Amino acid sequence: MRKEMSSVDASEYKCPNCGADLKFDPEVQTLACEYCDSTFSMEEIKKIYAELEALPTDEKLEEAKDEFAEHTNLYYCKSCGAEIMADDGQTALFCYYCHNPVILSGKLTGDYKPSKVIGFRYTREQALDAFKNWCKGRKFVPSDFKSSQQLEKMTGLYVPFWVADCDVDAHYQAVGKKVKSWTSGEYHYTETSEYNITRNARVLTKGIPADGESKIDDDLMEAIEPFDYNDLKDFSMSYLSGFYADKYDVDRAGVFPRIRERADKVSREVIHNSIGKGYSSISVKNETYNVLKTDWQYMMLPVWFMSYKYKDKVYEFAMNGQTGKLAGTPPLSKPKLAGFTSAIGAVAAIIFFIGGLLIL
Repeated sequence: MRKEMSSVDASEYKCPNCGADLKFDPEVQTLACEYCDSTFSMEEIKKIYAELEALPTDEKLEEAKDEFAEHTNLYYCKSCGAEIMADDGQTALFCYYCHNPVILSGKLTGDYKPSKVIGFRYTREQALDAFKNWCKGRKFVPSDFKSSQQLEKMTGLYVPFWVADCDVDAHYQAVGKKVKSWTSGEYHYTETSEYNITRNARVLTKGIPADGESKIDDDLMEAIEPFDYNDLKDFSMSYLSGFYADKYDVDRAGVFPRIRERADKVSREVIHNSIGKGYSSISVKNETYNVLKTDWQYMMLPVWFMSYKYKDKVYEFAMNGQTGKLAGTPPLSKPKLAGFTSAIGAVAAIIFFIGGLLIL
């Protein structure tokens, strides 16, 4: 006889992936998260919570949070709403997103203290040189895009990242076909064999990052990955000296859909690679990937960042402050492009005219 679970039991648990409340679904007898669509059996959730309760607590955590809050100033941009963090020795004068002045708005709570950090390896001068080289060959950018005034906006920024280890429950069922053909005498034969392919596995995906800043383009941050986690250090205020940091405005629940999508992709690759290439064709019957539990770390990762506003649109440039990998979308100056096109047309007309004279 199946034991029924009440909604009272369900209210004791929160989603192990995003932290939202779990609700009991009587029809299928599972716990479900309405925010991130995760589902758990009662056995699964009890096992997960037992593992969490067995983890040791950090007695110095609250003390570290208090120190972070005491020595970190928060600046606010009235124009775009950005919130910038800096240590006691650093003053933020402008917003590196919209370039408008910022005002000191006070302190912030220790909950925004990251657990880990990767320090900058590339200096500001190296970042500027990389940007200038990146601009070479891009002839149609606006003239002031590479001006000294614009280059002053290059900012060493610690971007808030949520980094997740996901425990994925993978189930895969398919039918694989192997086709063999041969000729004997006057006859041609084809033999088709079918095989049931089943994979039931737990896949642990480690170190999937997602930035917690809504004002920075997510694709831009993914483009400068990866970061080498071998350089991770426990966070201390000394890393902020001379640099700025963002206060995250997207929490774990907000970034989890991006994390889950990347975890599913990695898990799918693991399962598919385990099948091999000996089949002529594979017909998938059922394929599910369910994230059972997510272990989170909140960390600051180094980025050299610069934004440029052109024709009411903001263009962003970023360089990984650890590896030097860079990405961005340069603005296109239509007057420069039009001038170049006109020049090409004029040269073509001259060549045509000279060719005509030679023919005559």
